[in-house]
Amino acid sequence: MSSNERTLRAVAHQIAARLPSAGHSPLVAGLCGAQGSGKSTLAAALAVHFASIGVPTAILSIDDLYRTKADREALARDVHPLLRTRGVPGTHDIQLGMAVFANLDRHRRTSLPRFDKASDDRVSEVEWPLAPEEPRLVIFEGWCVGARAQASADLDEPINSMERIDDPHGTWRRYVNVMLATEYRRLFERLDFQVLLAAPDFAIVEAWRMEQERELRRRVGAGMADAEIKRFIAHYERLTRHILAEMPGRADLVVRLNDTRAPIEIIAH
Repeated sequence: MSSNERTLRAVAHQIAARLPSAGHSPLVAGLCGAQGSGKSTLAAALAVHFASIGVPTAILSIDDLYRTKADREALARDVHPLLRTRGVPGTHDIQLGMAVFANLDRHRRTSLPRFDKASDDRVSEVEWPLAPEEPRLVIFEGWCVGARAQASADLDEPINSMERIDDPHGTWRRYVNVMLATEYRRLFERLDFQVLLAAPDFAIVEAWRMEQERELRRRVGAGMADAEIKRFIAHYERLTRHILAEMPGRADLVVRLNDTRAPIEIIAH
């Protein structure tokens, strides 16, 4: 059995055990993992697996809930310039996400938002795909899905040079934390099941992201240069480290990965 198959089987088994208790609403499985950890690949494989056994499945990525470029420009102007860059809590349209889940819960015809990272803006609504009718399973995947806010005291010291130079007073990171403790908490309350793909450390996350971007440059001739990746990843560092430290103790299923993304331990709580 390959490492990918082992992870797929473990997650699918845990989801299947919970499906009967979901009632009339779809079971919402949160799939959290750092950039490059294989979330999207696993989500797609889970959808294929469950569809093959008669369980209509929808996938929603938190990346597809990013605020529009215009909205983020307004946040950059009114709150902090670092909010121009998509990624951290505060740069997603949480009301849109909650509306999608409400429609799925009510078995309404539901379009799933899409975001185009190449243009750094939301795709026109007419191009959003439709979720399956009356899905029994929704896989909600993303790097911070299910994350919890940090303690206020943990925000005092910058975690990297970007925070030290661009957020010396902590305005950006405190705004992000407040969003996580309020709006995002309400969204994540809809999760029925939490999976964490746990990277071995933050250093490998940067390597994985560079690997992704180099492959993108090879295939389509576009993508961030290594220096741009380092800057981009710096926005994610604080919360990624927090998730890796805090979430394993409470996630329903933790898949600990090695530096090649192979599972070295699978822990069900």
